[in-house]
Amino acid sequence: MIPENLLSEAETLLAACRARGRMLVTAESCTGGLISATLTAIAGSSDVVDRGFVTYSNEAKHEMIGVPMETIRAHGAVSEEVARDMADGALAHSRAHVAVSVTGVAGPSGGSPEKPVGLVCFGIARRGEAARSERHVFPGSRADIRAAAVAHAFKMIRAML
Repeated sequence: MIPENLLSEAETLLAACRARGRMLVTAESCTGGLISATLTAIAGSSDVVDRGFVTYSNEAKHEMIGVPMETIRAHGAVSEEVARDMADGALAHSRAHVAVSVTGVAGPSGGSPEKPVGLVCFGIARRGEAARSERHVFPGSRADIRAAAVAHAFKMIRAML
C-alpha cells in the first residue's frame, strides 16, 4: 500500500512534468520500483513516465543501464558514484528528459559503520547535463526508509524541473 501523502506528491509532480513537457525515467535499487509504482498509481501517468529500471543486483545495474563494474567495485553499489552512473544510464536507455536513481541500505540488516542502515544515495540527471548526487541517512523501519527515499526522489525531480 502506497502512503496517501506520496500519492498526492506524485500527482503534483506529474502535473509539473506535464506542464513542462518532461518525461521521467527511474533507476531503483533499494526502493525496488516503489518510485515508479507510486508515479504510475496515478491514472494518466503514461504521458510522463517513460520507464523504470529495477536494478537490485550489481549485475542488473551493469547489464540494464551500463553502470561500469569498475565503479561498483571501487565505491560499492551504495555510493554517490554509482547513483550518478545509474541516473546517466537510465537516461541513455530511455526517451526521458529527467532521470532519478536510488541505491541504499534499507535494512533492517546489511549496514556497516561506513554505510549504515538508512543510507540512501540519489542520482539526478537531465539530458545534456552532468548527473548530480546526494547522500542521506533516513531513520526508521525498512518501510519508513523506502518511503522517505521516494519522497526525497520526488523533491529532487521537482528541483530539477
